[in-house]
Amino acid sequence: MANALEIVQKYQEATGKGDFGAARKLVHDDLAFHGPIDQFDKPEALFEALKTLLPIVERTEVRKVFADGNDVCVLYDLVTKTSGAELIVEWFKVRDDKIATIRVVFDARPFANLHAGRKSQ
Repeated sequence: MANALEIVQKYQEATGKGDFGAARKLVHDDLAFHGPIDQFDKPEALFEALKTLLPIVERTEVRKVFADGNDVCVLYDLVTKTSGAELIVEWFKVRDDKIATIRVVFDARPFANLHAGRKSQ
């Protein structure tokens, strides 16, 4: 049984490399994702959205990680080719060794053009 922090770190490493197959193994089938732009109740929809974002990402710079039982909060700068560095906060809840929910908080204005024309699922 892995701890929540290890699971989240593996998930972030996989998504950062675009390895959505590995990331998929770390989330529940009924993953609930809530963010300022999108909400998803299936991991496949989230990964499709991340595929849209990945080409503009230069790197992430983790600022702070908090872990409390099955809750993990990661604060990081997402450095993109289009808008520079944006502070992102992700709150993960882990259940039965898989990520059950992800809540993301950030200023969505710099990403509005990415969302244009794409329907939330």
